[in-house]
Amino acid sequence: MRRALAALCMFAAGQAFAAEKAIDREVVVAAKVDAVWQAWTTTEGIKTFFAPDARVELRVDGPFEIYFNPFAQPGMKGADGMRIIGFQPQRMLTFTWNAPPHLPEARANRSVVVLRFEPVGDAQTRVTLHHIGWGEGGEWDKAYDYFSKAWPNVLGNLQKRFASGPVDWTEWLARMKATQ
Repeated sequence: MRRALAALCMFAAGQAFAAEKAIDREVVVAAKVDAVWQAWTTTEGIKTFFAPDARVELRVDGPFEIYFNPFAQPGMKGADGMRIIGFQPQRMLTFTWNAPPHLPEARANRSVVVLRFEPVGDAQTRVTLHHIGWGEGGEWDKAYDYFSKAWPNVLGNLQKRFASGPVDWTEWLARMKATQ
């Protein structure tokens, strides 16, 4: 009886895990792991592909704040208040994430992003993104749809950063400043 109960519990746990809503994306970048790792784990690196400003301190519970609109009020700049959960140098980075400001109900909560870095040959890196921790219904569904479209753009910018240079945020910043 105990074996049957244990098997049933393991089956149910597996089914619950299998049902977890996630966004999974992958990209190969024309750069060595060290360079791609630096792009994701430093303030200066983030500003080359992700957003015009950031605050990143690579340590457990360190800030992983990405400022899409540096001119906005605190708490409304983008990924304000996000934290690094854990990391393995040049292999894995995990951080909390929130919804954009136009989805305040979902924004009040946190989801989790796991990035993995894997060398591909001598001068390429596979970056896999796994975004989990989604609620159900309402703004959660809108946030999921938003990031299903946003993460491919971020990863595309990462590729471009190593193919043709850092993103020039001049026009973006002018638009953001004009909205204030």
